[in-house]
Amino acid sequence: MSKPMDKYNWQSLLAQRVNTTFPETTIIPVIGITGNYGDQTCKLAEGYYKSVLKAGAIPIIIPPLDDTDAILNTLRKIDGLILSGGGDYDPRYAGEEPDPKLGEINTERDLPELFITRLAYNRQMPILGICRGIQTLAMALDGKVKQDITDVATINHSQSEDRSVATHQVTIEKDSILYQLYEKTQLSVNSFHHQAVCDCGERFRVTAKSEDGIIEAMESREYKSIMGVQWHPECLDDGLPIFEWIVKEAEDYHNLLVFHRSLHTLDSHCDTPMFFPQGVDFGNRDDRILVDLHKMNDGHLDTSIMVAYLPQPTENPTAYADSIFDKIEEIVSRHKDYLAIADSPASILCNKANGKKSIMLGIENGIALDGKLENVEHFSKRGIVYITLCHNGDNDICDSAKGSQTHNGVSKFGKKVIREMNKRGILVDLSHASEKSFYDALEISKKPVVCSHSNCRALCDHPRNLTDDQMRALAKKGGVMQITLYHGFLRSDGEATVEDVLAHLEHAIEVMGIEHVGIGTDFDGDGGVRGFANASDVLNFTRLLRKRGYSKEDIQKIWGMNFLYVMNRAQLAKGLLW
Repeated sequence: MSKPMDKYNWQSLLAQRVNTTFPETTIIPVIGITGNYGDQTCKLAEGYYKSVLKAGAIPIIIPPLDDTDAILNTLRKIDGLILSGGGDYDPRYAGEEPDPKLGEINTERDLPELFITRLAYNRQMPILGICRGIQTLAMALDGKVKQDITDVATINHSQSEDRSVATHQVTIEKDSILYQLYEKTQLSVNSFHHQAVCDCGERFRVTAKSEDGIIEAMESREYKSIMGVQWHPECLDDGLPIFEWIVKEAEDYHNLLVFHRSLHTLDSHCDTPMFFPQGVDFGNRDDRILVDLHKMNDGHLDTSIMVAYLPQPTENPTAYADSIFDKIEEIVSRHKDYLAIADSPASILCNKANGKKSIMLGIENGIALDGKLENVEHFSKRGIVYITLCHNGDNDICDSAKGSQTHNGVSKFGKKVIREMNKRGILVDLSHASEKSFYDALEISKKPVVCSHSNCRALCDHPRNLTDDQMRALAKKGGVMQITLYHGFLRSDGEATVEDVLAHLEHAIEVMGIEHVGIGTDFDGDGGVRGFANASDVLNFTRLLRKRGYSKEDIQKIWGMNFLYVMNRAQLAKGLLW
């Protein structure tokens, strides 16, 4: 029998622990825990960090620093976030005056925690809110906290019992994270609060309540890695599963980020330039737009094809399109340390190697040519990568899916346009085209064509969507179909979600094969659904693809490699080689 190690012989203890440590290839997630503040001291109850360590992660304490750079850099170093308990929130952060029954507030914590919570949410980082922490989630993410619940509570939510004692029960929803963890609808918990979430907002749903109807748990509607509980699981004997859950989510998040660094992600259709005349600031997070530099960074979106959309009619359409491209180039130049224009697969890969996001240029509606064939060459020289032949109305090139069959397909002028686009290395985009126009263009074009933002008619019967026969014909020609996020093209009734996007993608894969699909969000052109609502959710979509069992190679195909391959084939006419 070996002799017990002398705990005071720290050199020997250190040698033993170093020699038995994990190999360098083992990844142990790091969980940041927000520290409480009082008496000029940042402090944290031991239950939090001991529970995290026992669950298999490394705990670190995050002090309440009201410093943007410190918070941003902290988020880069952690894989998950725990929002700990503590004093009441200052109701003025919710635009309210203090209730007479409001307890002791802790404004030193409030702003830093609201800030870090919102930033972590934007990055889809796993978050667990405990006690005050569930209220932090609500305050930071458009919910509402009741300052004092004593007028509605019928059980005691502010016990004098020891924190290890379960004082009441909560009822758990069966389709919740908590039910998956405990496999029961009733759970005994402890309770030490008089503030509570009274409205969890649109981003969350209630998953547990006490007998008197007080919200005791909620989870994100978008991301299955964000949850808040009103009790203190770190003090209960059966609280470990909740910490094991956040640790597992943090490990998955870490692996997802590592996985994403080796991907190149491309969104083939974005309408954000329509908002540029409103003075939006692309370099800052702007709630008016779904794609900006911050959201691209949060979601790890590498390339966005931004289009000049032309309504019908448009006066001086060629000049109008040029003015949009001028504005895009001006914005890119203003943020040249982070953005660059790209016009080929080779240039976007070069931009990524240099740490820059790429903006490619496209045209939505061939009226931009103004009926002049020479304008194809003009836009080719501007670096346009595709032209959507029409929009929601027939034009001089072809009939639209929502048009009046003016030409019975592609017009005589349209045939010349397609051949000239082939010659100049510009992709022919058949989204918005009628079925007859679609088949005509497939026959006319000598190069593969694309549908930059279209869905499956078999799943949603809309004339803008492609039939299975169209999809097979597109694949046979070597083209790609980019699944889009517009509600009306995803389902004919009810709210469309990211699950509908996946359903259309997987139907297209079944019909066409994995080599002929991709994503064209239509962000800022009415695209965006719950779970894939803006550019920051690119990361979430990749996470869902991985959970569905897609390989890295297949995910890369979906996230742009298929589209870039078709673009490369089209651009061989320009002498651009990948």
